[in-house]
Amino acid sequence: MVRIHLAIDLQYQVHTPPGADFIFNLQCAQTRQQHVVWEELLVSQPVPQTSHTDPATLTRTLRLSAVPGPLLVRYRATLDITHHSEAPALVMETPVAQLPPEALMYLYPSRYCQSDCLTAQAMALFGTLPQGHARVIAVRDWVRSQVRFQSNSSNSMTSALDTLHNHAGVCRDFAHLMIAMCRALNIPARFTTGIDFGADPALGPTDFHAYVEVYLSHRWYLFDPSGTAIPMGFVRIGSGRDAADASFATIFGQVTAQAPRIDISAQSDPAAGWLYPVHRDDALSTDAASPWNLVNAR
Repeated sequence: MVRIHLAIDLQYQVHTPPGADFIFNLQCAQTRQQHVVWEELLVSQPVPQTSHTDPATLTRTLRLSAVPGPLLVRYRATLDITHHSEAPALVMETPVAQLPPEALMYLYPSRYCQSDCLTAQAMALFGTLPQGHARVIAVRDWVRSQVRFQSNSSNSMTSALDTLHNHAGVCRDFAHLMIAMCRALNIPARFTTGIDFGADPALGPTDFHAYVEVYLSHRWYLFDPSGTAIPMGFVRIGSGRDAADASFATIFGQVTAQAPRIDISAQSDPAAGWLYPVHRDDALSTDAASPWNLVNAR
């Protein structure tokens, strides 16, 4: 088990009446494998708030309308993550006919992951490889070989095809390209937002991080195509088809935003069962096995 402490501060200046509408996605998902022990959410403006949890992804959103002036959204949490680990050789691809209904949408092209444009290339590169976890690792490593991490090398419009052409990007761009290539191979893959635990300080302050979850052997397994963080320390915040579904803040109105202030740490105490996150070679998942698959794949 991994115990994580997390703190996020988002600061904005809202301009001109009547203000701006916000949809925030910064609270930790509460799942059977990721237990939120304690959390606190503070909004500086006394405005009505609406919370919602997506029943499929368990992504939690907060919606509010802010008035002109400063706005601070502060989130603090402590959570325990229980990982399922498996020998990579035992983690197999799931035939399309056996996928649960909620995984099917992650086979299709999406705004930033144009997998239909990469089918021929994906099959040429990976079509003859043995199916399973090792083939997904081959996709991940290929993405790392094609793209260099470079801050400010992309923007909110950059897609997987753009990244493949430019050969540079940040974590979201690595994730989009890996997702597109997996989907081109008929492997469900989704975009997940977390925090870059373990990232080199030379890359900049602690920030939100995009990684990939791939559906294999009835679970969503973790992959970090950018290689900048430690998957064992990933906290699942939001999941979706691509970045359009999992942005930490969507804003409607005229706003000036400051860079997020984020702090994340792990508490190590073997006596309590808390392990410090490290890089591991086994396949890791923070998702429970799909009951649909276990029943229908027999």
